[in-house]
Amino acid sequence: MSVSELYSQYTRVWIPDPDEVWRSAELTKDYKEGEKSLQLKLEDETIREYPVDAQNNQLPFLRNPDILVGENDLTALSYLHEPAVLHNLKVRFLESNHIYTYCGIVLVAINPYEQLPIYGQDVIYAYSGQNMGDMDPHIFAVAEEAYKQMARDEKNQSIIVSGESGAGKTVSAKYAMRYFATVGGSASETNIEEKVLASSPIMEAIGNAKTTRNDNSSRFGKYIQIGFDKRYHIIGANMRTYLLEKSRVVFQADDERNYHIFYQLCAAASLPEFKELALTCAEDFFYTSQGGDTAIEGVDDAEDFEKTRQAFTLLGVRESHQISIFKIIASILHLGSVAIQAERDGDSCSISPQDEHLSNFCRLLGVEHNQMEHWLCHRKLVTTSETYVKTMSLQQVINARNALAKHIYAQLFGWIVEHINKALHTSIKQHSFIGVLDIYGFETFEVNSFEQFCINYANEKLQQQFNSHVFKLEQEEYMKEQIPWTLIDFYDNQPCIDLIEAKLGILDLLDEECKVPKGTDQNWAQKLYDRHSSSQHFQKPRMSNTAFIVVHFADKVEYLSDGFLEKNRDTVYEEQINILKASKFPLVADLFRDDKDPIPATTTSGKGSSSKINIRSARPPMKASNKEHKKSVGHQFRTSLHLLMETLNATTPHYVRCIKPNDEKLPFHFDPKRAVQQLRACGVLETIRISAAGYPSRWTYHDFFNRYRVLVKKRELANTDKKAICRSVLESLVKDPDKFQFGRTKIFFRAGQVAYLEKLRADKFRAATIMIQKTVRGWLQKVKYRRLKRATLTLQRYCRGYLARRLAEHLRRTRAAVVLQKQYRMRRARLAYQRVRRAAIVIQAFARATFVRRIYRQVLMEHKATIIQKHARGWMTRRHFQRLRAAAIVIQCAFRRLKAKQELKALKIEARSAEHLKRLNVGMENKVVQLQRKIDDQNKEFKTLSEQLSTVTSIHTMEVEKLKRELAHYQQNQVADASLQLQEEVQSLRTELQRAHSERRVLEDAHSREKDELRKRVADLEQENALLKDEKEQLNNQILCQSKDEFAQNSVKENLLMKKELEEERSRYQNLVKEYSRLEQRYDNLRDEVTILKQTPGHRRNPSNQSSLESDSNYPSISTSEIGDTEDALQQVEEIGVEKAAMDMTVFLKLQKRVRELEQERKKLQVQLEKREQDSKKVQMEQPRNDVDLDQDADLAYNSLKRQELESENKKLKNDLNELRKAVADQATQNNSSHSSPDSYSLLLNQLKLANEELEVRKEEVLILRTQIVNADQRRLAGKSMEPNINARASWPNSEKHVDQEDAIEAYHGVCQTNRLLEAQLQAQSLEHEEQVENLKAQVEALKEEMDKQQQTFCQTLLLSPEAQVEFGVQQEISRLTNENLDLKELVEKLEKNERKLKKQLKIYMKKVQDLEAAQALAQSDRRHHELTRQVTVQRKEKDFQGMLEYHKEDEALLIRHLVTDLKPQMLSGTVPCLPAYILYMCIRHADYTNDDLKVHSLLTSTINGIKKVLKKHNDDFEMTSFWLSNTCRLLHCLKQYSGDEGFMTQNTAKQNEHCLKNFDLTEYRQVLSDLSIQIYQQLIKIAEGLLQPMIVSAMLENESIQGLSGVKPMGYRKRSSSMADGDNSYCLEAIIRQMNCFHTVMCDQGLDPEIILQVFKQLFYMITAVTLNNLLLRKDVCSWSTGMQLRYNISELEEWLRGRNLHQSGAAQTMEPLIQAAQLLQLKKKTHEDAEAICSLCTSLSTQQIVKILNLYTPLNEFEERVTVSFIRTIQAQLQERNDPQQLLLDSKHMFPVLFPFNPSSLTMDSIHIPACLSLEFLNEV
Repeated sequence: MSVSELYSQYTRVWIPDPDEVWRSAELTKDYKEGEKSLQLKLEDETIREYPVDAQNNQLPFLRNPDILVGENDLTALSYLHEPAVLHNLKVRFLESNHIYTYCGIVLVAINPYEQLPIYGQDVIYAYSGQNMGDMDPHIFAVAEEAYKQMARDEKNQSIIVSGESGAGKTVSAKYAMRYFATVGGSASETNIEEKVLASSPIMEAIGNAKTTRNDNSSRFGKYIQIGFDKRYHIIGANMRTYLLEKSRVVFQADDERNYHIFYQLCAAASLPEFKELALTCAEDFFYTSQGGDTAIEGVDDAEDFEKTRQAFTLLGVRESHQISIFKIIASILHLGSVAIQAERDGDSCSISPQDEHLSNFCRLLGVEHNQMEHWLCHRKLVTTSETYVKTMSLQQVINARNALAKHIYAQLFGWIVEHINKALHTSIKQHSFIGVLDIYGFETFEVNSFEQFCINYANEKLQQQFNSHVFKLEQEEYMKEQIPWTLIDFYDNQPCIDLIEAKLGILDLLDEECKVPKGTDQNWAQKLYDRHSSSQHFQKPRMSNTAFIVVHFADKVEYLSDGFLEKNRDTVYEEQINILKASKFPLVADLFRDDKDPIPATTTSGKGSSSKINIRSARPPMKASNKEHKKSVGHQFRTSLHLLMETLNATTPHYVRCIKPNDEKLPFHFDPKRAVQQLRACGVLETIRISAAGYPSRWTYHDFFNRYRVLVKKRELANTDKKAICRSVLESLVKDPDKFQFGRTKIFFRAGQVAYLEKLRADKFRAATIMIQKTVRGWLQKVKYRRLKRATLTLQRYCRGYLARRLAEHLRRTRAAVVLQKQYRMRRARLAYQRVRRAAIVIQAFARATFVRRIYRQVLMEHKATIIQKHARGWMTRRHFQRLRAAAIVIQCAFRRLKAKQELKALKIEARSAEHLKRLNVGMENKVVQLQRKIDDQNKEFKTLSEQLSTVTSIHTMEVEKLKRELAHYQQNQVADASLQLQEEVQSLRTELQRAHSERRVLEDAHSREKDELRKRVADLEQENALLKDEKEQLNNQILCQSKDEFAQNSVKENLLMKKELEEERSRYQNLVKEYSRLEQRYDNLRDEVTILKQTPGHRRNPSNQSSLESDSNYPSISTSEIGDTEDALQQVEEIGVEKAAMDMTVFLKLQKRVRELEQERKKLQVQLEKREQDSKKVQMEQPRNDVDLDQDADLAYNSLKRQELESENKKLKNDLNELRKAVADQATQNNSSHSSPDSYSLLLNQLKLANEELEVRKEEVLILRTQIVNADQRRLAGKSMEPNINARASWPNSEKHVDQEDAIEAYHGVCQTNRLLEAQLQAQSLEHEEQVENLKAQVEALKEEMDKQQQTFCQTLLLSPEAQVEFGVQQEISRLTNENLDLKELVEKLEKNERKLKKQLKIYMKKVQDLEAAQALAQSDRRHHELTRQVTVQRKEKDFQGMLEYHKEDEALLIRHLVTDLKPQMLSGTVPCLPAYILYMCIRHADYTNDDLKVHSLLTSTINGIKKVLKKHNDDFEMTSFWLSNTCRLLHCLKQYSGDEGFMTQNTAKQNEHCLKNFDLTEYRQVLSDLSIQIYQQLIKIAEGLLQPMIVSAMLENESIQGLSGVKPMGYRKRSSSMADGDNSYCLEAIIRQMNCFHTVMCDQGLDPEIILQVFKQLFYMITAVTLNNLLLRKDVCSWSTGMQLRYNISELEEWLRGRNLHQSGAAQTMEPLIQAAQLLQLKKKTHEDAEAICSLCTSLSTQQIVKILNLYTPLNEFEERVTVSFIRTIQAQLQERNDPQQLLLDSKHMFPVLFPFNPSSLTMDSIHIPACLSLEFLNEV
């Protein structure tokens, strides 16, 4: 393009300005070549003529189009020059408040001097894993780039942070380290990342100070290496420091401070542990008060000191070492305040021995006071012959003292750095590292000394490395795209570096001059003039002979040579150091020991990934000057700098340039002069220049085609090859082929070509716009004319109609008047006629009524007479019928009684017949034999019992007589006088008690009277209250209508708050479950690591026969059968141990349950206590009954005997069974090698089962016989009691007759039973007698003690006042009642405990009895149908499948393996969903049926551990995780559905109710399964999010869902970030929908509850919303109108998918509300105040920060769009001030909604479930 085309009218340019550096102007007319000036118009509308340099033809810089202003990357600008860079930074900083901007590989960071909410954890997670070019510029993006390149390329990285003091270097480095600590957190428990961050407050305290430019300026450079292992977790760190500014310890300029640690220590001087430091405020010490103000606004030194101490502690510095450090720091302050007095001669001086500061200095450092006092004022001179001690002048002493203070501080600084490195060191092998270099930037002051020279020297080296790296990257890009590479000249500062460090350079000459005995700064300067005057980088000032100028890459700097030699030597007198070496404190002596090898050797490797550089702290060793050669400070700094450059060259560098926007530290204030000065110094403009020298603008073919296809002709669009289209378009538009190059994947443009293409595109759009406007305006005029014509015709039509309507109205009114007159006359006549007619009708009515009433009375009298006759005749008839029916009934009764007597006689005859007896004796032959055997046993027992009875009776009589004799003897020995005194005392006590009772009655009467009066008053008040209530109800009815709406709203709000609190509580609980699972996973990982690390020969292994389930179980093995028995559970807890019991969830839940039961029992005991008191009162009032019902006693005795026998037999059978099982098991283990042992073991078990069943049958038969005998005996006794007066012989009328054998047996058993009953009664009576005697004795003793207590209390009460006596009596009564209450509670608890145990046993026995009765009924029916001639065994009938599965205990591991561990979801395709859960429940149900608590506990524990193992193994398999989530939930639902709880059984069928658990309450395991379900759900969400997250940004924001809508803006260097992987990773929305279809299909096929599926998709849609919105808030390139359209379309597609899958009720659409509002915000108009109000009312789900951020990021894609103005954003902020939004900018993408598992019962019954053969569960037996 020609100059005339570029500099045409309306073109905007940049011109220099003395105030703003660069100023924008616009050409008012075209420029032609050869003209000497340009006609310009400034922004303030002033006209100015700008002269053009005729010789160089230097025209002003062109300004970029507005569409490119505010770019994230400066290299994306079409015109790359200084004003464009400065303007872009200014717009981003002031208008958008963006402090970060890319400039190629450099991140430019401008200090905002304000805290910004862009460094939180959410922002770190948003940048983690992202490419550098995908997000807005940020320090986290650079850190992520370094971390990603380290992981991908396995090469060490470096982040170089540089800038002026106050530019924010330290803060940027701190945020970079925080990012690494968060993203690469250590895998172990060492918390190394916390230690790395903890080093910052320490280094800031001892190395930072307040300067005129910065309140927290780093006065040293540091390089921190953060080491990573092979998994890229932080394992350690190492720090190197450079050039500490020691002179600040002894001198500070005005408005500056010393190092922070001095002021922090003074602020904490009042603490008790620091009393010995003898410190006061900072103003009292010379070293801290030279700068004036000792405080910093907004900084609390005491609080910072506490943080410093905490950091020391975290890094492992002991408290004693901390105190020693603080003593050394305090001693420096005291040393600076030592008073030095000059003598009269002026050549010597002295220090007072009583100087307090010197005494404190010596005491704190543990050195001799006299020696230090002497050598502070003297020095030693050593010659060849002798040694002299020479005095020093005042200035020399002050200089020596200051040198000593600097040396002490420098040594302490080095010691602290060394110990920090030790704390951060690790023994694990370092795989790679990332270094963070925080180093001073280029400095120039009015007076520049040795420190500024070293700083600028270091920046020269860094700039050289930076230039070569940028040049190298450019070359690689060109070669990668196969573009011809021509060498680009760039500034090489090697000559300047050679001037400083080469042989006989500035540093060499300085070291040489330092070696000269009498060398001076002036001599050194003269040598420089002589040696380097010819160098182009060295100049001599005109007006000075002691200064020199070095031309650096950034600027010329004049250095004053005064003090160079002294600072380079860094001299400290040896005598003072020797005194410190002899300190009695080890730390002080250790600081000053000689360093044998001050600079460590380094080893470098040339290969990239294996490059390891072992680096130690490069602090210069401060050593006393002596005759030995000592390396100077400059030499040490040069060596450490070379070491640093070697490290940086071996790593991949990343650059952060910090810019200080103003010197006043004002927030968001931009000074262009200061900014340009720093941009020139930090190398940003050099990067721009290198880029501009080649092809700075780069476009992919796809992006270029999308942006500039409007310039393509229609016939060219038919070509499908986009590259060919782009070639033809460029060749036709840009005539000069050197202005662009076609690469392999990109098109490269020279500077300015993109702006030219933008201009052509804008012209094309402008022409199209004019055509559209012309057509639209013509159409609008036509529409306007037609509208006017229609309006005119309408007006005419309405006018004519109005006139016609007015005439019609007049005619209608005239006719209406005539009609009114007619109607009025007619109405008057009708009213007169109606009056006369009504009077006649009234007269007729009265006459007719009189006649009718007479007739009615006559008819009524006749009707009543008829009714009386009817009732009389009916009564007579009924009476006759009743007599006849009574006679018939008497006859029928007599006849029926006769017939019944006849039938009774026949039945008695039949009963005595032999056939009847034969029928009864069928099957009793064997029983008779058994009973005959038992007769002999009973006879023997009867004899022994009779003998025992006789002996017991004799003993009883003897004891009774003995007791009688003792009682008589006791009564005789009682002294009459003592008894009389006791009786008198008792009588007096009784009188006192009666008096107290009478007084109490008086008080009660008074109380009752007052109570009656109060009741009367209350009754009156209630009447008044009733009246008031009536009035109130009337008023309430009026108010109620008004308050209904308010009440509804309040109730809705309260419900919402309650729901919100419930959700928060649930989320907290599930977060705890998630944290528990995370810690459990971490524990497993640590255990695996420990096992790997400790694979040594001496390692102890677990026994091979130990069950693996024990180690995997989370709970100790405690029997679940004792869940109801809390005391047994507590005893087991004590046996297991407190530590294990603390982890036992079941015991914890039992204790909770026991607390609730105790609370209920307390209430029950109160009720029972009241009832018992009432019963006891009734018993005392009634007389004791002496008559005992014999039948009741017999029943009770029989029941007790029956229960005792059953218990004893049951115990014996259990013992035999256990012994048999043990014997068989031992035999099986011994014969384990043989194959026949399992068969023999199973055969023995089957035989044992059959024997047990037969025993149960026989036992039940014996019990039935005994009940028959007892019943017969009771009938005989009852008959005997009815005839008491008949003699014994007459009472047995058939005694002489023949007695049947069966009758004899019955009689014998009856006698035996009565004998047993009598023996039991006798034993019970004897025991009762003994207990009564003991109770009487105990009562006597208790009465004695109670009498003593009452006497004591009575004596005490006599001393009290009457009121106090009443209160004391009440208290005594209360204490007595409470003691009784506690005793009763204990008794009730014991009884209830026994009752529960007996209930359990009774349930078991009832089941067995029912089974036996059913078996006997079947056997009897078989006998009736088949009369057998011989005895055969009874075969049991096979029962139907009851929904239970039986397995042996040893098959449990096999069951878990086949059903859990090795199960694949594909194996169960086509079967019942959740089949494993049903099978497990059927196994649990059988264990419950057999009352085997250990089996239930073991099976559930093994199942839970197996599921955890499977999930841990398949932690990234969505199908497997969904499968076990559905099965775990189904098992949980089964345990609820069949628990027996009525709340869960409402939907059960009768068949399902039969499958409920009978013995065990598994509530605790339901809670464990619920927690496990939560963990599985969280893992499921994590897997789904991991699959969806890579797709979200590309599909929602970047992919063109609506083709041709989005335009592409020019992109800079960041789009060719090395972190971007090769290949296209773009996704479309269909990919997300396909993935979610897959999720939905898997979950539905596996039978997951629909409610859980809804919650899963609600969580996933929230994650999609959070990730998309966070990326939108952090990316400027996607905040445009077209993106809003694309986003809204994508959201509508997702909503349609939800409706199609019937998931719209899940609340997923509501979670996308913030994203919907963000899309609408991008599409809304943003100009007027009304637009601002519309935005505020619409964007309710977005916070104020998010709205402002989106408006700041909004970028127009075309020139016809306008940017959002700053004033509009301020209007939005003003209107949103009332909102109480959270300060968080981004949505929490890690947030997880609390999950609910609603109860979902199954309609399947257990007996209908079929087990497929593929599961290999043949060992399960159906029951």
